[in-house]
Amino acid sequence: MRLLGFVLLTASAAFGGEYAVLASGARMRVDRHEIDGARIRLYIGTGYTEIAAKDVRAFEAEEPAPEMVVQAAPPVAPTPVSTSVLALPTPAELADAAADKYHLPRDLVRSVMQVESGFQANAVSPKGAIGLMQLMPATAGDLGADPHDPAQNVDAAVRYLRDLLVKYDWGLWHALAAYNAGPAVVDKYNGVPPYRETINYVNRIDQAYKKAGDANRQ
Repeated sequence: MRLLGFVLLTASAAFGGEYAVLASGARMRVDRHEIDGARIRLYIGTGYTEIAAKDVRAFEAEEPAPEMVVQAAPPVAPTPVSTSVLALPTPAELADAAADKYHLPRDLVRSVMQVESGFQANAVSPKGAIGLMQLMPATAGDLGADPHDPAQNVDAAVRYLRDLLVKYDWGLWHALAAYNAGPAVVDKYNGVPPYRETINYVNRIDQAYKKAGDANRQ
């Protein structure tokens, strides 16, 4: 990719940033962006990703957090420590939290979890995929997550799904096929590969996602 000829559209403050508002309605926080014809670079940390300009609706500046004045609080009596066990988040709550964090639709993440594991945190596939989002151990290692920890499993998997959506210009079927069969296979066939398992997988999630959307509109 050539580096000359880019027009810098926005510049963030030293600790500032912005949100890219995508055509799908999702919002993604980035440090800054650059445009080159029909492509836009979104910079996040030390790296960047490219998407088609038509898939970006607008950019919104990130509002700086207001400064807070800390006042000394009066001393209070210590609160007795509760011996009750804290309730752990449910699989659906983990899905929603990760969806919000990575600016993906909640119904989409829930649909992937439903098809992957049936919302069972201890699910293990015959191929060795683990947990709610059925992460393979090697993929979990690349993402720096413990696949046996439900919260890490879901967070890493949704981050991976978001990255796949960005890679394929927010083409849902491409991203889901890559999640199931791997990006190399999708790149080889320039789309959903002719594998019955992957085709059925994409169709099941797409139908669950649409069904959830229809239910929400009623």
